[in-house]
Amino acid sequence: MTTNISRPRGRPRRFDPEQAVATAQRLFHARGYDAVNVADITEALGINPPSFYAAFGSKAALYARTLGRYAGTEGVPLHEILRPGRPVAEALAAVLEESARRYAVDPENPDSAAAGCLVIEGARCNDPEAREAARALTAAAEDTIHRFVAATHPEAAGRLTDYVVTLMTGLSTMARAGHGLDRLLATARLASLGIAQALRVSPAASRNSAK
Repeated sequence: MTTNISRPRGRPRRFDPEQAVATAQRLFHARGYDAVNVADITEALGINPPSFYAAFGSKAALYARTLGRYAGTEGVPLHEILRPGRPVAEALAAVLEESARRYAVDPENPDSAAAGCLVIEGARCNDPEAREAARALTAAAEDTIHRFVAATHPEAAGRLTDYVVTLMTGLSTMARAGHGLDRLLATARLASLGIAQALRVSPAASRNSAK
């Protein structure tokens, strides 16, 4: 008795899609979305354009996948830092310091990630589809911060969220401009003093101190 085993037609894929996403992530992070074209990607992956479009659909679709990978592996771990019950000033200070560390480039490690935040920088790109993918992630991060602060300081949640998001954006920008870890950490720590002060003078803090 013989059994016919069907075999897939055509040549097998010559690349690992997940590894391809990791390679594209490094390319987008180093150059920025707008400066990378499909030819750059196919050259880096060692594939031809038809194979690229068959695997990923478009440059923007591939970028969305790189954003998801980045957020899960290299982005600031907000859910770990913003633990329920942790003091707000301490937690937000930790968010800013961790942002500084992750956005800075290690000058002694040429294989380290590119400077700045891939998601924050992507939210300013020119492609509407790619920009929306990045902004969806930044909005989710903003919501996470807001909900954490609002749990104990609802009256301060809006302004503190705006403050922290603005600082994270600034740290990313300055890292891309070449600021090293020491300078980024100094900025993060100075900003943390402002957070602590804002909480001390908030209406809720004033009411609690008067009891």
